[in-house]
Amino acid sequence: IPLSLKFSFHTARLCFISSVVTKFYQHILALVFAIHQINENPKILPNNTLGFQIYDSYFNARMTYRATMDLLFKSYQMIPNYRCGTQGNIIGVIGGLSADISYHMADLFRLYKIPQFAYGSFEVAAGDASHLTSFYRMAPNEALQYQGIVRLLQHFHWKWVGLITMNDEHGEYFLRTIEPILSQNGICSEFTERLQANWQFSGMESVLNETLSHVPIFMKEKGTAVVLHGESTNILWLASIILIATLFPLSGQDYREILPVRKVWITTAQIDFTLHILQRAVGMQMFHGALSFTIHAKQPPGFHSFLQRISPSATKKDGFITLFWEQAFGCFMPNSKTLGDMNEICTGVEMLDSLPSPLFEMSMTGHSYNIYNAVYAIAHALHTSLMAMSSHRARGGRSRLATPSLQHWQVTYQHGEVVGAFEIWCTNLSAMLSQFYIIGQVPPLSLCNDFCHPGYSKKKIEGNKFCCYDCAPCPDGMFSNQEDMESCMNCPEGHHPNEVQNQCTPKKPNFLAFQETLAIISVSSALLLSLMTVLVLGIFIKHQDTAIVKANNQSLTYILLISLLLCFLCSLLFIGKPKTLSCLLRQATFGVVFSVCLSTILAKTVSVVLAFMATKPGSQMRKWVGKKQAYATVLSCSSVQVGLSALWLATSPPFPDLDMHSMPTEIILLCNEGSVLMFYCVLGYMGLLAGVSFAVAFLARKLPDSFHEAKFITFSMLVFCSVWASFVPTYLSTKGKAMVAVEIFSILASSAGLLGCIFFPKCYIIVLRPELNNKEQLMQRKI
Repeated sequence: IPLSLKFSFHTARLCFISSVVTKFYQHILALVFAIHQINENPKILPNNTLGFQIYDSYFNARMTYRATMDLLFKSYQMIPNYRCGTQGNIIGVIGGLSADISYHMADLFRLYKIPQFAYGSFEVAAGDASHLTSFYRMAPNEALQYQGIVRLLQHFHWKWVGLITMNDEHGEYFLRTIEPILSQNGICSEFTERLQANWQFSGMESVLNETLSHVPIFMKEKGTAVVLHGESTNILWLASIILIATLFPLSGQDYREILPVRKVWITTAQIDFTLHILQRAVGMQMFHGALSFTIHAKQPPGFHSFLQRISPSATKKDGFITLFWEQAFGCFMPNSKTLGDMNEICTGVEMLDSLPSPLFEMSMTGHSYNIYNAVYAIAHALHTSLMAMSSHRARGGRSRLATPSLQHWQVTYQHGEVVGAFEIWCTNLSAMLSQFYIIGQVPPLSLCNDFCHPGYSKKKIEGNKFCCYDCAPCPDGMFSNQEDMESCMNCPEGHHPNEVQNQCTPKKPNFLAFQETLAIISVSSALLLSLMTVLVLGIFIKHQDTAIVKANNQSLTYILLISLLLCFLCSLLFIGKPKTLSCLLRQATFGVVFSVCLSTILAKTVSVVLAFMATKPGSQMRKWVGKKQAYATVLSCSSVQVGLSALWLATSPPFPDLDMHSMPTEIILLCNEGSVLMFYCVLGYMGLLAGVSFAVAFLARKLPDSFHEAKFITFSMLVFCSVWASFVPTYLSTKGKAMVAVEIFSILASSAGLLGCIFFPKCYIIVLRPELNNKEQLMQRKI
């Protein structure tokens, strides 16, 4: 079969004598096409003709060494390191496709410094070529594809994949290399399957046993994506497994109904997607949609038409074409010695472009393109060398020929390999015809479990790989907006998770706006109480000459009523969006105004006590009784609060602020008190005034005062203290608009308590019981 092998027989032929990989025939045609172009090009190697010899390795190490020795020392009887006769010199060797074949050849060629160009894409580390000084690689390192495989898996969100490789050192290196890369990128291997590197079996039983050991792995339900690594023979071996499983029940299990299994096969560039004629006849729909990494290849002009001219009659000197033609078209040539039961005779005019792609490609494949480039690399190197020698002879050979740049062991790529690119193709098997399409956009799933939806995060399952996990809802206040997030996140400041916790929404502002129901009630209450205060003031002014009005110190009464009116109106400063001015005024204004109220009440109570003490014979208190004493009490007590408020505003004034964290879904717009100490000092001073007023009024409750005013003041102070005693804990336990409402209620309730307890009984007498509002009734009460 191979043109240049003279020895009679080798056991490796048992596997391939009747079956060839038809797709690899293009490698030979690419070599012939390149040499044909060079020989017809007058600009390259003029007056020289390139020739070639082709040897078959049979995918076997012994055959590789035998063919290499035959190439180096070919004679009637092969004797190593001995040559005789006039034979053409070897200027370069192209081969092989696999790592084993390439390195077996290199072991011999490096001894004689013969350049070798390997055109397959395989790993450097699997067979270290650093010591092979004449070894050149025409394809990128296969390890460069691993990142591409990871990117492809990530693109389709495939995180649960199978790995199939050969059961040899190259397969082990592949697994050692790619599994850590997959893990680093969040991808797990569901299974790792190793196929036999050679196909030599003792009988049909061993073939069936080998098939049975691999078929169940295709029944996996979760893993859809499977990465296939190795040689092109792996595809043939897998297809053979499926073929056998569909034809024969294995171990009591009939796989004919469940095969082919829908898997997404991802093949490396070293693998050409190829099938045998028998496998094509059964229909290999299992490989439909396979994604293949291929070496980037340009299409040389004229190559397609060159292939169209190939036929057994046109290439009579081709020792491979007869076997290729029979295998590719499923027929046999007249007078063929090929064994088989073909039922059709080849006409010799069949067209190569009618063959499906798994059998033969009409476009130049990546490996064929590497062979094409290798031929041109050898031709250009030889051309440069011959031109240098010709120039040396033209000078009469008077100088030494210096061609250091032509030493092949100095002309090399970094790491002995080219820098290239890979392409990804998707195989579409339809009606036994394979075509190539760009990758689609709707991939199948290949996961251990379903994605964790937004609003959930991954939860590790003990004892399982990290690709298998549960999904846990995000904790309160956190969210996840993508699938399969490792953990939930906090929202940016000013945002909160929505109900399903899959995105953040802006927090709503929280303040007591005028249009809200609570604010409307507060404003209505404040205005109503203000109106009542004005009515009381009007009643007192209208009846200012009556006994009850005169007996209650008119000036202090008017000051108290006006102060209460201002207290009711102060509550309006707490409603609405906090601003700088409102924050400055609300606490300080209320503190001063209400202190005036309490100071006035204290002055009225003290006046009653002093008046009673002054009635005793020889009492020195008479000089303290009068309006001056009352005004002095009001002014002095109020001045302390004015001083505290001024100090507060001067040192740490209140200001508008935002509370982002107290409420999960809202931003509280509030007035920051500036100094909490000053706030409680102002509040505490009002409590002090109220306490003193209550104590004095309580002591004076049994004094013969007209209309029992001391009793009413005692009761009003009791109401005030009760309101503000409950205010402090309530104020500290509420947030936002509720806290503002508590303040407003406390202001209105305490002020209304003073208004009702002190003035309503008097108004009752003035308006409804005028007969009691006279001097006689007043004197009678005093007695």
